Amino acid sequence: MTNQSTSRSVVGVFLFILVLFALFLGFSFSVLKQLQSSSETDSDSGEGGALSMLALKEKSPIAVVEVNGAIMESRPTIELLLNAESDDSVKAIILRVDSPGGAVGPTQEIFEEIIRIDKLKPIYASFGSIAASGGYYLGSATRKIFASNGTLTGSIGVIMQFMDLSKLYEWAKLKPQTIKAGKYKDIGSPSRSMTEEESKLMNALLESTRQRFMSDVLLKRKGKIKSDLNELAQGQIFSGEEAKSLGLIDEIGGLWQAARFIHKELKIKGEFKNLRFLKPKQEFDLQDFLSDLEEGKSALKNISQFFSSNLNSVPQYKWDSR
Repeated sequence: MTNQSTSRSVVGVFLFILVLFALFLGFSFSVLKQLQSSSETDSDSGEGGALSMLALKEKSPIAVVEVNGAIMESRPTIELLLNAESDDSVKAIILRVDSPGGAVGPTQEIFEEIIRIDKLKPIYASFGSIAASGGYYLGSATRKIFASNGTLTGSIGVIMQFMDLSKLYEWAKLKPQTIKAGKYKDIGSPSRSMTEEESKLMNALLESTRQRFMSDVLLKRKGKIKSDLNELAQGQIFSGEEAKSLGLIDEIGGLWQAARFIHKELKIKGEFKNLRFLKPKQEFDLQDFLSDLEEGKSALKNISQFFSSNLNSVPQYKWDSR
């Protein structure tokens, strides 16, 4: 056996073991992730986020459904609300909102479910750093809103933005061509300015949506708001303190203060100890798993190339025939 072939054999075995190890790790990670998500969809934590032994043994009767970031789809939030609704051990739900708003349709779908569920199981809102526009829309559907003094909220209104690039196209000597079937089909096209008629049409659409926004807010907050809502619904942003003085929110306080208030108001048995944060299930995605394996394969290929190009640096051992 030659020294070079011996070295190649050693490297080959080493790479084979690496490949098997990478496959094993990828498979184990996927299985553990799936088991973890399917076995428990919520977590209980004590104040400050630290898990306690009590939280591991018993579930809190107050569930928290979080709405974070831009609201672009309704399904994740609605599924968590439905889970809390169907769980008999849940006595109240806190909608924890930290969102600047989002798309109108998904926000209205979540709003409708909050209104429905609140008739069967009380839902309260706790605003984080920001709960504006659609974020406030969701909070207004609950029976009571809590916010910190520094929370940014309000921004009741609707916005739609377009960009007119016709001058830029002209400067670049570009002439876009549009083929359409329908008089208004290319409203908002960046290749031209809106006509006066089109502008009136879009303004009417937005005003209609704003009126619906205000009427939905008044479903639960009529009599609470201390000023003309039409004046407050011009897109202004308020601090939590200002919102409290205007009747846009009910109480000043963070999430844990809100939970203690709810525990006392609903006369829930026992002492308040923790909250139950509901989490969406993490579904196993075969495509992501295969993608991870592909990345691992690429990394192993680089390792293989490294060893192949450095075989001469591998110590040369000789068989002693003596």
